Amino acid sequence: MRIVRIQRFPLMALSMRALLTLICLLLVLPVLGVLGAWLALDAAALAVLRHQWHTVLPGYVLQSSLLAVGVALGVMVLGAATAAAVTLFDFPGRGFFEWALLLPLAMPAYVLAYAWTDALQFSGPVQVGLRNALGWQGALWPDVRSLPVAVLLFVLCLYPYVYLLARAALGERAVRLMEAARLLGAPMRRRVLEVALPMARPAIAAGTALALMETLADYGVGAYFGLTTFSTGIYKAWLVMSDPIAAAQLAALLLVVVAAVLMAERSAQRRLRFAAGRNAASSAEARPLQLQHGAAALAVLLCAMPVLLGFVLPVAWLLRMLWQEAQFSEFGLPLARFVAWAWASFQLAATAALAATVLALALGFVLRRGAAAQDAGARLLRPAVRVLSLGYAVPGAVLAIGILGRVAWLQQRWPDAGAAALVTGTVFGLLYAYLVRFSAVALQSVEAGYARLPLSIDETARTLGAGAGRVFMQLHLPLLRRSAAAAALLVFVDVMKELPATLVLRPFGSDTLAVVAYNLARDERLAEAALPSLAIVAVGLIPVILLSRALRAPAS
Repeated sequence: MRIVRIQRFPLMALSMRALLTLICLLLVLPVLGVLGAWLALDAAALAVLRHQWHTVLPGYVLQSSLLAVGVALGVMVLGAATAAAVTLFDFPGRGFFEWALLLPLAMPAYVLAYAWTDALQFSGPVQVGLRNALGWQGALWPDVRSLPVAVLLFVLCLYPYVYLLARAALGERAVRLMEAARLLGAPMRRRVLEVALPMARPAIAAGTALALMETLADYGVGAYFGLTTFSTGIYKAWLVMSDPIAAAQLAALLLVVVAAVLMAERSAQRRLRFAAGRNAASSAEARPLQLQHGAAALAVLLCAMPVLLGFVLPVAWLLRMLWQEAQFSEFGLPLARFVAWAWASFQLAATAALAATVLALALGFVLRRGAAAQDAGARLLRPAVRVLSLGYAVPGAVLAIGILGRVAWLQQRWPDAGAAALVTGTVFGLLYAYLVRFSAVALQSVEAGYARLPLSIDETARTLGAGAGRVFMQLHLPLLRRSAAAAALLVFVDVMKELPATLVLRPFGSDTLAVVAYNLARDERLAEAALPSLAIVAVGLIPVILLSRALRAPAS
C-alpha cells in the first residue's frame, strides 16, 4: 500500500499544482486585461487618449494628486504623532488611547462623509442652529463637499495604518535610546525628532503607502463629494459615456500609479523588517517619560481629537439620524428591507470569505510541501501566487473595468460561449471580483500561520507514512485554525465594506449594505442611510477589537 501511495502522490501533487496555477492565472486576468489596454493602441484608441488629454485627464491628475499629497502628509503627521505620544510618554488615559486610536479603522470613509455632510452642510442642524441662535445669515463656512474636507476625512479614517506600524517600530528601542540621549544632555525636542522618529521612518513610509492605496481606490467619497478623481472618471467613462476604451485607459493609468505606490510600500516593509531585526531586545528598566500639566493635557488632546472626529461623534450622529428616522418618518424604519440587504451582504461576504480561505489554505499547503521537497513545480507556482497577491492593491474601479473588458473580449470572439451572461450582473461575477480583490488578504494570514509551523513536523509525518491529505487534515488544519479564522474574518469584513466593484457588478435587484447606503446618500436621504451605515461600522469593529486585544496581549 505504501508503494502505491508513493507512486500516486507525485501525480496528485502535479494535478493540484496545475489546478491552483490555473486558478491564480484566472484571478489575475482582469489586472492583466487592464494593462493590455496599452498594447492595443490603434488609431481609435489614440484618438480617445488625445481627447482625454485635452479635456478631462489634466483635471483627474490634478485632483487625484492633490488628494494623495494631502492624505499622505496628514496620515504621516497624525499617525506618527499619536504613535509617539502613546509609546514614548505616559499621561492620563494612555492605556485607553492605545486601543481607542484604532477605532477609526472600522469607519469607511464614505460613511464618515455621510455623517459629516448631514451635520455640517448649509441646511444641516449645526448651521441652522447657529444661524437661529446668533442671527447670522448665509453659509457659516465653505461647502462640506470639497477637496480639503475629503482630505481630512481620509486622514481621520486612514491614519491608524501609520499609527500601528510606527507604534510597533517605536516600541522596540525608542524609549531606551531616548533615555540614553537624555543622559547625554539632549533636550526633549531633539530626542523625539532626531532619535525616536528616525527609527520609525520605514514604518511611517509603509503605513503612508497603504493609506495612499486606499485613497486612490476610493469611489464613495469622490462620487458623493463630486470630485474629479481617477476612480470617479473611470465610472463616468464606462457607465455614463459608455466608452470602454476611455475607461480602460484611465484604469490602466491608475493601476500604474497604484503599482508604484505598492512597490514603495514593499520596499518600506523590507527596511522595516531589517530595522526591527537588529538589536530589537527591549529594556525592562526603560519607561515612557511621565508628562505633567500642560504637556499631559496636550497629549490627551492630540489622541482624543482623531478618535472623537473619526469615530465617536460620527457614530453618535448616525445614531441620532437613525432615531429621528424612527420617530418622525411616516413609514418608520425599513426593517424588512434592511433584513434583505443585510442577508444579501452576509451571503456574499460569507461565501467569498469561505472561498478565499479555502484557496489560501490550498496554496499555502502546496507551496509548503514544494519548498520542503525543493520541487521545481512549486517554484513555478510561487510567481503566480505573488502576482495574485497584487489584487488587494487594485482599486475596485480598475477591477470592475478589467472584468467587464475581458468579458466583452470573450463575447466578441465566442458569442455563443455565454461569458457575458455568466459574469455580468450575476453572483458568480461578483464573487469572482471579490476573490481577485481579497484572496491576498486570506493568503497573507495563512502564510503567516504556516511560518510558525516548523517543517520538521511534516518530515516526521512522512516518516510515519502519512499521506498529503492526512497531513493537511489531521496535522496542519488544527494548527492553522486561528490563522484560517482570521483570514475568513478579514475577507468577510472587507467584502461587507466594498463599494466600487459591487456597485457595477452586482446582480439586478440585489443590493448590499454598502450600495444601499451610497444610493440613499446620493439621493440626499441621509437619515435613511444611517441604518446600513451603522451596520457596516458594527461589522468593521470586529477585527479592530481583535487587533486591539492582540496588541495588548504581550503586556498582560
